[in-house]
Amino acid sequence: MSFSGPLDTLGALVLLTGALFLALGGLGLVRMPDVFNRIQAGTKATTLGTLLVLIGAALIMPGWAIKLLLIMLFLMFTNPLSSQVLARAAHRSGAPMAPQTQVDRLDEDAEELA
Repeated sequence: MSFSGPLDTLGALVLLTGALFLALGGLGLVRMPDVFNRIQAGTKATTLGTLLVLIGAALIMPGWAIKLLLIMLFLMFTNPLSSQVLARAAHRSGAPMAPQTQVDRLDEDAEELA
């Protein structure tokens, strides 16, 4: 496969940008101080990175655009939901928060319900 048109070049640039966001998401998993920040860094960066990779693939292979759009929609619904469920499970299991954490909204909600 050779890159011939401007759409292929744009697709390659979008793919590269998506790969950069995915790499930064991996770096965020290593650098963040607690599980809650790691979940956020991983989810936000990988969602954007994966969406950009899929958009780049759709630009390079326009025949796949419908399938890739469906994958993007599924990704946008499942990634935020799964990260929220993981964060609530970590909070309920007593995962320690970073010392810099000033507000714990989940703890406040639990106190109101009790």
